[in-house]
Amino acid sequence: MTRHVVVMVTSSYPRFPGDSVGTFMEPIATSVAARGHDVHVVAPWHPLVDRPARDKGITFHFYKYAPIEKLNVFGYAAALRADVSLKAAAYVAAPLAFAAGWRETRRVAREAGATVMHGHWVVPGGVVAAAAAPELPLVVSLHGSDVYVAETLWPARQAAARVFARAGSVTACSADLRQRAIGLGAKADRTEVVPYGVDAERFRPDPFMRAKRRAALGIATHIPLLFTAGRLVRKKGFEYLIDALAALPKDLNVQAAIAGAGDLDGELRQRVEDARIGYRVRFLGNLSQDDIAGWLATADMIAVPSVRDDSGNVDGLPNIVLETMASGTPIITTPAGGIASVVQHRRSGLIVPERDAPALADAIVTLAQNPELRVQLGEAARATVAARFGWESVAAQFEGAYDRALAIAMTGR
Repeated sequence: MTRHVVVMVTSSYPRFPGDSVGTFMEPIATSVAARGHDVHVVAPWHPLVDRPARDKGITFHFYKYAPIEKLNVFGYAAALRADVSLKAAAYVAAPLAFAAGWRETRRVAREAGATVMHGHWVVPGGVVAAAAAPELPLVVSLHGSDVYVAETLWPARQAAARVFARAGSVTACSADLRQRAIGLGAKADRTEVVPYGVDAERFRPDPFMRAKRRAALGIATHIPLLFTAGRLVRKKGFEYLIDALAALPKDLNVQAAIAGAGDLDGELRQRVEDARIGYRVRFLGNLSQDDIAGWLATADMIAVPSVRDDSGNVDGLPNIVLETMASGTPIITTPAGGIASVVQHRRSGLIVPERDAPALADAIVTLAQNPELRVQLGEAARATVAARFGWESVAAQFEGAYDRALAIAMTGR
C-alpha cells in the first residue's frame, strides 16, 4: 500500500463535534487517516468552528477570507438560498474565498509534502485543489449541489470541465451524479460510484433510548411516531410529507417530528398551520448528530421524501437514508438521486414516487398499522448496511482512487 499525504479541500466540514453540517466529511477524512494516510483538511473559517489543530489523525487548516462578518457565507450550506439560487453575498464572498483557499491550500500542500490532492465538490473544492497544486495527482469527489451549480451556471460549468479534464479519478456518491458528471466532461473510465458509509455503532437500535425519549415526549409506545431530518430546502420534499400527514385518517394517531433549519422554515410551519395538523406535527429545529441518532432509534418510521426540485437540484444520497437503515427503523422514501440504489422496495424500505403525497400517506398508514412489517424492513435494512456500507470499505475505495490518480500522473495516461 502506498502511504499518501492527502490534502482534502472542502467547503464544508462539521464545525464542532456533533455538528449537523457536512457530516459525511468527517468519517471520510478519519477513515482515510485510519488506513495510515496523513490527512490535511483545508476549509473556510466559520464563526462556529471549534476544532483543535489536530484531531483523530486529521490536521485542520481553516482559512479566513471575509473582511466583514456578513460575508461569511462561503461553504457550510450557506451560499445557496433554499438550495436553488446563490445568495447575493455569495457572489462577493466567492472570489475572496477562492483566493484565500488557493493560498492556504498551496501552502499546506508544499509544507506537508502532499502526494495527492482530494477536492470535495468539484466546485469549489476541485477547482481550488487543482489550481493550488497543478503538479500533483488530483481526485475529485462529487456530493450533489456542486454538479447542480455546474449545470446551472456557465462559469462553474467551464471550471468543472477543466477540473474533470485534469482529474486522475472522480468519485460520485450516486450513479445519477456520475452520469451527470460525465455529461459535464468527466472521463467515464476515470469516474466511479463510491456511496457514503455509515457508523453502525452510532446509528443503531436502542430500546433504552426509545423508551426514555418517548416518555419525555409523552408519546405512548403504541402510538406510531414518524421522524425526518434535513435542511429545509426544496429538494428535501418536506412539503409533500406535510400534505401526506394532512391526508391521514383522523382516527389514525400518528405523531410526526421534523428536524432541521433552512430557508423554508416559515413556509413549512405555515403549511402545517393551514392544514390544521399542528396537533400531529412538531418542528425540532437543528439537532446534533447524536440527537438525530437518538430520534432515529426512537421513531417507528422515518420519512425521506426527496425530490428533484423544479430547478433540477437533487441530493446525491442523503445521509439520513443510511443512518436510518443502520438504526433498524423502517424508511419511507423516493427513488430520487441515488436512494433507489440503496433501498429495495418492500425489502429494506418502502419507495413511493416523488412529489406524491397520497402515496406517502398510504405508506405511512401501511407501516403504522403493521408492526411486523416495520420490524421486517428495519432488520433487513440494518443487515444491508452491515454488508455494504462500512466507512472502512469506503476509505479503501478512496485509497484506490489515490493510487490510480498517482499512476496516471506518473505515466501520463
